[in-house]
Amino acid sequence: MAASRNLSLCLQSLPGVILLFLTYCLIMVLANEVDSCENLLLGQYRCKEPKIDDATQEPETCKDSVAWVECLPAREISCRLANGTEFTFSGNEVGFNRTVPCRNVSGYSYRVAVALSLFLGWLGADRFYLGYPALGLLKFCTVGFCGIGSLVDFMLISMQIVGPSDGSHYIVDYYGARLTRLSITNETYRKTQSSS
Repeated sequence: MAASRNLSLCLQSLPGVILLFLTYCLIMVLANEVDSCENLLLGQYRCKEPKIDDATQEPETCKDSVAWVECLPAREISCRLANGTEFTFSGNEVGFNRTVPCRNVSGYSYRVAVALSLFLGWLGADRFYLGYPALGLLKFCTVGFCGIGSLVDFMLISMQIVGPSDGSHYIVDYYGARLTRLSITNETYRKTQSSS
């Protein structure tokens, strides 16, 4: 009697055990699926700082406004390399490269432009330096538009609104006072305003 009750109890719990075993197998299969190293989440890798060129204060590998940096997956992370091989990292190997933005510079120093605008702006030296000779001559002849033009130019240059005439950016220290212009496009996320 007790043996038949135990057999009945085992048969009743058998579907639950099978379902548990199948769930475990599915989890193990999904855990062994290895994704590309480029799809790692933040915290699973760290990227090296780019090497900065002393003359331009931009990354040495800067080309077409992007530079490449090496990224190292964290210790015990397994992922698929670009050539398709699966690799488990120790934290010291390069797994993939990421892009960082960089700027096109052509030799105009931000510090020099601000200093010229502050001290010799009334003579048009700032505009001559930045490649605007007509405005420089006009400022020279009018003594900086009676000082008002010099003040306006100083604010525009110090806020990096007026830049070199060739369309390049100023040379600014890589970790210095750079301005990034933000714009709203169709891809910009807009948070809905709540009326409270």
